[in-house]
Amino acid sequence: MNKSRILLPAALCLLLPLAAQAQPPRGSATGTGSDILQDLADARRDIRADLADARKEVRADLAQAKQELETGNLELDNSMQFGKRSHHAKYGKNALPHAEITPDGDLLIDGTAQQINPSQRRQLLAYRGLVVEVAKTGIDIGQQSAEAALHAVDGSWVGLLFGAMTGSLERRIERTVKEQVEPGVRTICRMLPRVRDSQQRLSASVPQFRPYANLEADDVTDCEDDVRREFASR
Repeated sequence: MNKSRILLPAALCLLLPLAAQAQPPRGSATGTGSDILQDLADARRDIRADLADARKEVRADLAQAKQELETGNLELDNSMQFGKRSHHAKYGKNALPHAEITPDGDLLIDGTAQQINPSQRRQLLAYRGLVVEVAKTGIDIGQQSAEAALHAVDGSWVGLLFGAMTGSLERRIERTVKEQVEPGVRTICRMLPRVRDSQQRLSASVPQFRPYANLEADDVTDCEDDVRREFASR
């Protein structure tokens, strides 16, 4: 689970154009002192406006993702992939039909609602709620990391330009993102025992769900060690 590798390129794609924009306009060296100061002030204002727009865009996109998690169907064949195994490795690629849990607690397999009783529906809803909670925590980590990365470059144009030229900007962004991501991923690791307990109860109660129960015991116990090793290697 290498969240930093996912988030850092996205953050850099967002931020590096600002470094280019931060450069004073060509030919400014031949202008008057007041013209140069005005050009620098304009560049700084533009950078701050772009950073503000980027923050708004990140917040809006992630808020929409949360809303879709809450109101959409939870796809079982694409959720809770941990460790070296996946349900494809366990059951064979494309062996499992598409399965979802709806916000009302229905279990759909290939679009067909399975027969369930009220107790099974409550268990399906409980499991769905826990997986959605994990996913929303991941979204929160992404938002915090993206905003921290944006904050890391919200300084003077001189510092931004120097950082971009020397590579210190990228290192500062990576360090900032790592500081935000690692504690959040550990939080997700600590949520997994509840998810697995719910998964196991649901598997025992609803046989149709059993092939989609792909969170293994060692995925839970090894999670924090895997995170520690991953971040130590960076």
